[in-house]
Amino acid sequence: MSMNCLQNNQATNSNKKPRIFFLAVTILLIAAATMTQSAFAGDDDDRDRHDRPEKYSIGLWGDLPYSDTQALVGVPNLIADMNRQDLAFTAHDGDLKAGNGTPGSIAPSTCTNALYAQGFAYFSALKAPAIFTPGDNDWTDCDRPSNGGFSSLERLDYERKLFFSTPFTLGQHRFRQEVQTAALCLGVSGMVPCVENRRWTYGGVTYATLNVQGSCNNLCDTAPDPAEYAARNAADIEWLKETFAEAIAKNSAAIMLISQADPGWDLSDGTRAPLRDPKTLVETDGQPDGFHDFLSTLRDQVIAFRKPVAYVNGDSHYFRVDKPLQDSLGRRLENFTRVETYGDNQANGNNDVNWLKVTVDPSSREVFSYETQVVPANRTAVPAP
Repeated sequence: MSMNCLQNNQATNSNKKPRIFFLAVTILLIAAATMTQSAFAGDDDDRDRHDRPEKYSIGLWGDLPYSDTQALVGVPNLIADMNRQDLAFTAHDGDLKAGNGTPGSIAPSTCTNALYAQGFAYFSALKAPAIFTPGDNDWTDCDRPSNGGFSSLERLDYERKLFFSTPFTLGQHRFRQEVQTAALCLGVSGMVPCVENRRWTYGGVTYATLNVQGSCNNLCDTAPDPAEYAARNAADIEWLKETFAEAIAKNSAAIMLISQADPGWDLSDGTRAPLRDPKTLVETDGQPDGFHDFLSTLRDQVIAFRKPVAYVNGDSHYFRVDKPLQDSLGRRLENFTRVETYGDNQANGNNDVNWLKVTVDPSSREVFSYETQVVPANRTAVPAP
């Protein structure tokens, strides 16, 4: 054997060791998480016991991890930071990985089962109840060759089975959620319940997750699926309407909606989201529009509700809290706030591996107030003092 061959074999064996170690750790975490879920099977079974109008805090994050550094260092630091605070629950708004796989990565970066096992382990490490909604990088983009060339529908079915097999949240402490159990979504074998769409009322505020995706909501990219989109979009709109109706019936002080997609709200920034006429909500950039009907319904419901509505998304990787939604006359809807979480920025390591703390006070005028949580151990450009 030549010296070059020997060195190559040594390098290959060396590269395998971190992967084997990572897999072993993941398996142990999943086993522990499974036992934890069994132990808490009856925990907080009645979600409406949380309907007390008291001030509390929640944690929002998403679009993480996107690299080995983020997966092995940044996200564990973020979870530890969340666990040090008293949070009613946390919510991850989708994307458990970057848009394309990274050759030679230690942490899973394609759409293999190991990716979802890693995500499950993260959520199981959170002390507070953990909510998750899928992201396009988790399923719609899994058909890209760089992600393993999987069937996107099969990967979504797998996520439904792993993350959404019970009516409870994830996390070490859990509570029951409403589930969209009607068979309105498309799976590999036909119509299936949209079990990833969840709703709950906590502390006088109504929350809901909706499976709304980037990549034109599955109408563009590698293998667009108009049939899947049509079924899920109709289900999302139905879930959206029901959420507002329930909030009105319960006299909720506000609504928070959580999904992955940045659908684009106006003509301000085509580098991060679809360009859209803010008055008509029609997309203007020539791409397939997977969001118009959803956004039109959302706008109508927000206007009719009148109380505060927050829409939480990831997708375009630019932390911001703003008010981009306008009515048909071009007037800003004062009671609507878009909240985009931190994420991505894999080129800068843990620079954006942070989260957002939302204080919820149903007795206050705006209900939601926002405080960035820059994880000290993840500070990259400027070290913590």
